[in-house]
Amino acid sequence: MSGRTTSPATRSRSRRVSTTRGRTPTVTVAMPVFNGEKFLEEALDGLLRQSYQDFELVISDNASTDRTAEICREYAERDSRIRYVRQPVNVGAVPNHNLLLPLARGRFFKWVAHDDVYEPRLLERSVEAFEAHPEAFLVNVWDGVVDESGQRTVVPYPLDTENPSPHLRFRSLLRANGGNDFYALFRTESLRQIRPMGSGLHSDRVYMGELAMNGPFHQVPEVLFYRREHRGRTSHGTSARTVVAKLDPRRSRQSVLRIYVEYVWGLFASVFHAPLGWGERGLCLWELARFLLRRMRPSVAWQVAVGKAPPAVAPVDPTSSS
Repeated sequence: MSGRTTSPATRSRSRRVSTTRGRTPTVTVAMPVFNGEKFLEEALDGLLRQSYQDFELVISDNASTDRTAEICREYAERDSRIRYVRQPVNVGAVPNHNLLLPLARGRFFKWVAHDDVYEPRLLERSVEAFEAHPEAFLVNVWDGVVDESGQRTVVPYPLDTENPSPHLRFRSLLRANGGNDFYALFRTESLRQIRPMGSGLHSDRVYMGELAMNGPFHQVPEVLFYRREHRGRTSHGTSARTVVAKLDPRRSRQSVLRIYVEYVWGLFASVFHAPLGWGERGLCLWELARFLLRRMRPSVAWQVAVGKAPPAVAPVDPTSSS
């Protein structure tokens, strides 16, 4: 349900901003959130002070139990670009992300996290780059990491996602962590042609692998957002079941074997769903087979057997190009 009610005191001291009323915005910025009161206001302030103003901000609150709803409603009262939707129950992190894409009205679409830090020219530079690089499937910027105390660190982009060969882009997604391209700028209609992200273990890797096979990623060589690293992140968990339950509560009782089978199956399905010729599809399957064979080590097998969640990155020598 939607809510924009605040106290009379709040209304009296707030000037309502309206820049997209009566017309379709160019960009839809989509923010899923659950119990985000600690960093939410900082994230909203960073988005609303963007130099590029032709956007809407759609927030999906996953039945938060802290002050998230109050904060969102107060900001929505101030600025008509904000649409606030609250889920009646906790649907899980992944479904809450997926629910936002059908709500988008903009030509471009961008997921954002409720706890990250956004520089003022993030949207401006992303839209400019997309207009200049129509061949790209997505446009992202360089990013850094900010910890709970506000300390910032720049992180080099590790992926070969601008490579013209789909199988080499796919190889890069399989073998290295990082990039945060899930939070890039997309063409809304292109993203709607892709299967929604699944809620299994390492489902972000499966999803981004399929996107990489659809087209090259363009990177703006400027650090324009910082990913927040803190103990409450969904990806932090000691077991496969713990991680998957955060992504989708309906999966909390799944067996460890099923969790890993679904992960492997998802990787193969992504190759067959991608719009590839048989030559490139065969090369992608070969890269996937090599990735899985590299994972078949006694230490990883033991982690799977006891239900732990080993990291998604493959054991690859970083100096090797093979």
